[in-house]
Amino acid sequence: MAIVIIVGCVSYNIGISPVTKESNEIEFEITENSTYLSIASQLKENNLIRSQTFYKVYIKIFKPESLEKGTYVLNTNMGVKKIIETLENGSEAKTTSFVIPEGKHITDVANYISEVTNYNSVDILDYWQSKDLINNVIEKYWFITDEIKNTNIRYSLEGYFFPATYEIYQDSSIEEITYKMLDKMDEILSQYKEEIENSEYTIHEILTLASIVEHEAILDEDRPKIAKVFLNRLDIGMKLQSCATLGYALNEWKLTYTNSDMAVDSLYNTYKYLGLPVGPGGLPGEQSIKAVIFPDDNDYLYFLANVFDANSNKTYYSKTYQEHQQKCLIYLGYEC
Repeated sequence: MAIVIIVGCVSYNIGISPVTKESNEIEFEITENSTYLSIASQLKENNLIRSQTFYKVYIKIFKPESLEKGTYVLNTNMGVKKIIETLENGSEAKTTSFVIPEGKHITDVANYISEVTNYNSVDILDYWQSKDLINNVIEKYWFITDEIKNTNIRYSLEGYFFPATYEIYQDSSIEEITYKMLDKMDEILSQYKEEIENSEYTIHEILTLASIVEHEAILDEDRPKIAKVFLNRLDIGMKLQSCATLGYALNEWKLTYTNSDMAVDSLYNTYKYLGLPVGPGGLPGEQSIKAVIFPDDNDYLYFLANVFDANSNKTYYSKTYQEHQQKCLIYLGYEC
């Protein structure tokens, strides 16, 4: 009996030992639903373990932690113990990251993703416009509704990806990346779900106005004030006349716009059409979203940012058109 035990132990130790002493790195793929037991045959096929049987015995004895999806760099000289430690640690998984600044556009997001993955930005945008995706996200997320199906909207999910830093696996699918960004927006908006549901505006309208505030405000402290200016205009049926919406309509951003620019026939152009534009014109951050949900208490109808003074971050507010014109002459040197 003792001899049998000794032979068994020797066999086990040999079975979990390195396949070779020579170094041979292999990129090993762990998929979404992989388990330590399910990858045994794959490890064997890649010559990373000597025996599936002894590998499985090791797993059952030591019960390693959960397995993370990703690409790992393993070596034929590791042996079972070192392989499991590497997989368990997850430190060899190849990840990358991209940053979405506040106020950027969905086309920018597609470019950011294409820079750190093998996906083409045009293909990414096409995927985001696919009917299957649109239907799936409407079903999955409480804050996405049929409003994004409006055919006059340039990009259905414009304004719905939350601007943040995202760490992803380099081999992540566009679907995984998309849901990661929408999950983040869900996390942010869920903090204000009660206020959103009690608002007279839909979440699509809130995000639309927040995208305008994101572009128009210089400082965070200005956001609730500017949000209220636009809400005041909506309340009295006055055009928003926002350069943020005009820039998106023209797909051209300027410090000043001509009368010809302001006449462009686009449902994003709030110089031509009453009310909110058909959808967001960019990606609002949390401060702009909060500003629309919790606006300042004021009765201003006009504001002016001194964009020509690089040393000034001052925004001036007015209740009447006459006051506004006076400030335009003082701070800009011409009538607005």
